[in-house]
Amino acid sequence: MNKILTMDGELLKQFFISIFSFDERYPLLFTQFNFWAFFAVVFAGFCLMKNKRLLRNTYLFFMSVLFYYKTSGLFVLILIFSTIFGFFVGKGLDRSQKTPYRKFLLTIGVVVNLAILFYFKYAYFFTDVYNSLFHSKIEIVNYLAKWANEWSGTNRFDAGKILLPVGISFYTFQNISYLVDVYRRKVASVRNILDFGFYTSFFPQLVAGPIIRANQFIPQLYKPFFLSRRQFGIAVFWILNGLLKKIILSDYLAVNFVDRVFNNPTMFTGFENLMALFTYSLQVYADFSGYTDIAIGVAMLMGFYLPINFNSPYKAQNPGEFWKRWHISLSTWLKDYLYIPLGGNRKGKVRTQINLMLTMLLGGLWHGASWNFVIWGGLNGVGILLYKLWRNLTWLKKVLMCFIPFMAFAIVDYLYPLPVFNIAVIWTGIIFFGTLISAIYNAFRRGKPIKWLSRTWAIFLTFVFITFTRLFFRSGSNLDPAEANEVAWNTAKNMVGQIGSAWRVDLIPKMIYEYRFVFLLFVAGMIIHWLPSRWKRWYRLNFALMPIWLMVIVVCICVFIIYQFITADLQPFIYFQF
Repeated sequence: MNKILTMDGELLKQFFISIFSFDERYPLLFTQFNFWAFFAVVFAGFCLMKNKRLLRNTYLFFMSVLFYYKTSGLFVLILIFSTIFGFFVGKGLDRSQKTPYRKFLLTIGVVVNLAILFYFKYAYFFTDVYNSLFHSKIEIVNYLAKWANEWSGTNRFDAGKILLPVGISFYTFQNISYLVDVYRRKVASVRNILDFGFYTSFFPQLVAGPIIRANQFIPQLYKPFFLSRRQFGIAVFWILNGLLKKIILSDYLAVNFVDRVFNNPTMFTGFENLMALFTYSLQVYADFSGYTDIAIGVAMLMGFYLPINFNSPYKAQNPGEFWKRWHISLSTWLKDYLYIPLGGNRKGKVRTQINLMLTMLLGGLWHGASWNFVIWGGLNGVGILLYKLWRNLTWLKKVLMCFIPFMAFAIVDYLYPLPVFNIAVIWTGIIFFGTLISAIYNAFRRGKPIKWLSRTWAIFLTFVFITFTRLFFRSGSNLDPAEANEVAWNTAKNMVGQIGSAWRVDLIPKMIYEYRFVFLLFVAGMIIHWLPSRWKRWYRLNFALMPIWLMVIVVCICVFIIYQFITADLQPFIYFQF
């Protein structure tokens, strides 16, 4: 009997150790059962104290810290330091009335936050740039790991490598926005460090956003819990919607097509490489917006509201509109805390263009510490500037603006037939002939275009442009910073080489059949994405108003379908690396 009790006690001990220990093989991902077990425990405790504000916030703060520890291990210490540091700097900013001192505090707050981000995320990038410029051979040393080893007298930590903490860009930007808003007197500093810790670490959005502003979320810290029957239904809908996007669209497309092509582009035809690019556009959207949907639903179940981060971005009719619909919390953050402080559009046309390009370049660098992300951000900036120029031109000037690059690329391609020039000729040719037809039509219609056709054409051009910029985005994703630049460049070069080379058109029907499930899923996903917003609101609201028994049945059916698509390999959210 004593032996059995001892065994039971040992099992119970091991169970609790597993709960409170970090295992990098089993991070708390929204798509894993262990997260939902974790959330069930958290939600049960939350229900017991939901009406006791301080106790509720304190409880969720510690549960969020545990969540981050289970996801990132000892990197939780960085989060704790950022929380304590931000709280006391914010207090100083709020209490002081002396402008020079407040500017000094804000500068210290921003510099320290950026220094932490730069150390962990950009050490490899800037060291590589320095070595390239000055022909030096400086190697990365993780001084934090080195000091920890010296202090502990062990070699537990690898001092030759700097690992990137999950979600560091998100909570760093969130802390900076808090300090700036307190400095601008847009929001008062949080009175209690436990409340502030809850704001900085709220686990649904901690590791992949959306970036929540202080003035949006801090007032919710002091509100009593409230969740209506309809809000409960909406929350469940967002969770299911996010899981369907992530597992059925994103993971299935990645494992069965996209990853294969990007890993070995020369082994696939030009058609397959092109389709992998377009499929990746849907994959990355389904992945990131799926995470956001789940985060919004989980937060809503606890009575907190996160901002919408996506608004059907592939309905955008130009690159500027795309960035008003895609990763809204980041694009508005960059506008309010970078573009406008740089001068925005207040200092003349040339300065406005410089500010916009600088914002997009830094936005690209935010996504990753390699040149491919900078190129991706720069291409988006060029697209926005070209559209700003384009929209003010007459139809004759638009036709000439399209004809000149088309003829230039055609001549260059004739003299130097390279794949990249072949692609440029085809793309500029499509734009030129489309613009020419539109100009002729408008001349006869006297400026009365068919609105739906013009909108469809604009959406098509924008989607293709955004998709091709993603070549540089995807090529360097999920790579060690030390090798990202070289691998990304080779991947992009090989894919361009395949797409721009001669195609075996006779093989395309066979390839479409072989990848029929992938392509059918892609088409279905894009059709759903392009549905009118009012239709989506209609079925979202009708789901929320279902009787509970019917909602349970629908949830069970959806979970069963999702389970059929779960892949053997763990597919982390793409934006975890940012």
